[in-house]
Amino acid sequence: MGLFVPPLKMGRRIRGQRKGRGSIFKSHTAKRDNPAQYRSADFAERNGFVKGVVRDIIHDPGRGAPLATVVFRDPYRYKLRKETFLAAEGIHTGQFIYCGKKANLTVGNVLPLASMPEGTIVCNVEEKFGDRGALARSSGNFATIIAHNSDTGRTRIKLPSGAKKVLPATCRATVGVVAGGGRIDKPILKAGRAYWKFKSKRNSWPTVRGVAMNPVDHPHGGGNHQHIGHPATVRRDTAHGAKVGLIAARRTGRLRGGAGNKDE
Repeated sequence: MGLFVPPLKMGRRIRGQRKGRGSIFKSHTAKRDNPAQYRSADFAERNGFVKGVVRDIIHDPGRGAPLATVVFRDPYRYKLRKETFLAAEGIHTGQFIYCGKKANLTVGNVLPLASMPEGTIVCNVEEKFGDRGALARSSGNFATIIAHNSDTGRTRIKLPSGAKKVLPATCRATVGVVAGGGRIDKPILKAGRAYWKFKSKRNSWPTVRGVAMNPVDHPHGGGNHQHIGHPATVRRDTAHGAKVGLIAARRTGRLRGGAGNKDE
């Protein structure tokens, strides 16, 4: 007679587990335009500059910032290359955009960080040389160049979050601020606008609070009043069905005594 093994009892999958699989929670990318990224870093851009012209400024569904369609002449073949850049505040159709090490410091131009003086306002900054833009890309956002270190070939910048980051000085950035700023100043006011906003982004709205659920649906669910009932902090290696709340929190509670804006 074999050993009896009772069936494994497991709780219901919580929302975080369902989102991790993708499926209906993936980004809605069907109607979007091209990826907003720089030209591939070629010899012309690394050593001189290339000139392009802004043909159009377009809206990209699910993105707050407008995009600029910039047309370049291919340096190596007889053809035109159409690129889609993040539009900097103030650029217009018909404007020439210069990309490269020797381009002028003008709003909309793309230069390596090393070619820009300290204090320059930049956006769409590369994190690694050649990744074609990764930081400060949201509408109205910008980064600030703080300092250059010529010995190590690295540049320190201040990100929109206030954090400081050290990058290779060869990384490219656009001079200026991303267009479309002030977007979040206008209140949404009604659920219908939030519905259409997230319809073009991803399936992430409406969001039901954990304390409003039943115990089977969420670790914070249940009880005669809407309360968590235990500390909201959980370990980094918590089981997936219980990993909700303040995950591996370094600290909790209100920021007091100017700790929140301490300049590092």
